Amino acid sequence: MIYAILAWVCAFVGLAAFAYRLPDLLRRRHDVALWALCTYFLCSGISFLVDLDLLRLHISAFFGLPNITSLITQAAVVVLTAAQQVVLVYWSSPPAEARRMARHRVLGFGAALAVLIVSSFAVGPVAHSETATSTILLSIQHGGYAVYMSFYLLICAVGQFETVRLSLRFTTMANRQWLKVGMRTVTVGASLILVYCVTRGVQIAGTRLDFDGSALDPVQWTAGSVGALLQIAGWTIPSWGIRLTRARGWIRSYRSWRRLRPLWWALYQASPDIALDPPRSWLRDLVPPRDPHYRLYRRVIEIRDGQLILRTSLSLEDFSRVARSLGLPGDPTSPLGEALQLRAVLSRPAEERAERADASEIPARPPYEDFRDEVEWLSQVASSFHQLGRRRSAPADAGLLS
Repeated sequence: MIYAILAWVCAFVGLAAFAYRLPDLLRRRHDVALWALCTYFLCSGISFLVDLDLLRLHISAFFGLPNITSLITQAAVVVLTAAQQVVLVYWSSPPAEARRMARHRVLGFGAALAVLIVSSFAVGPVAHSETATSTILLSIQHGGYAVYMSFYLLICAVGQFETVRLSLRFTTMANRQWLKVGMRTVTVGASLILVYCVTRGVQIAGTRLDFDGSALDPVQWTAGSVGALLQIAGWTIPSWGIRLTRARGWIRSYRSWRRLRPLWWALYQASPDIALDPPRSWLRDLVPPRDPHYRLYRRVIEIRDGQLILRTSLSLEDFSRVARSLGLPGDPTSPLGEALQLRAVLSRPAEERAERADASEIPARPPYEDFRDEVEWLSQVASSFHQLGRRRSAPADAGLLS
């Protein structure tokens, strides 16, 4: 049951990945690596699809050849193994060298595939069963088919070993985070398929050494299916992983934009000229803007402009008096200190805010060079500003902030 579920998932994911990359292939028809990658996805999906218990008997009946699906699956695996090599050599080698290396690999795997097909019609499978796994287990009891399967496993093992080697090499060369993640995932998948090759080889050896290897069957099909699934995921991660990064950045910008709104709104009410665009209502602000990164950038600038305007109304003596009265630290360069300056000025009547004080006495924190650090700092200021607003609701503190 679990094997059937894994097989369905692998078939669907492989064909879905092929459909996902197909539009790119139609636009970039001369991209050899993309052709190879799409071939890999298509063959991966087919290798699982034709061997599904729901379909394999119908496919065999259509061709009039019992267990033809085993050969189709094995041929597809050889083709996708070669396709992986082509992708990796094109990604990790100079173009001229990549063409030569890819040609050698295609010819080598093509010759192996030809031998495999001829051998398949010569030796079997010699046993027939309703499930693909039991058919293989029964067939490898016979010497001819055991040799045939050993040759097939050798092709797979050589291909996956090369995939591991080239993936590790390319991982050290890749300069993008998601590309590295994808290659590491491909490496793990190839390693699991090597486990499949080893366990299947042990089963074949067991038939000659009177060792019952059927207990290893769950290990080999789990390793093979999960390994194939990880490889498909690894090859697609570079294309959709960047979308996750962008989505995470979008959400982070939107949350910061929302967190800064109370502080920005208080400054806007005191100095409406700071706003480039008319403010939206609180309810409309719940709706994410089209470009939260730009909106957040504007909000930070407008908050800083509002702070500079209000600082001219407060002296260091005024700030220190308010801080002592509230029992708060007298550091004006901390987030709490910036928030306290704003609360102290905004609590005054509008006409008193117009009076200029010697604000140069109040040390100002130099702005951060990194925008994300600046946003994080202002978020702390906004949080402190909100907390001071709650304190202000107490009668005793209301007088101290006025």
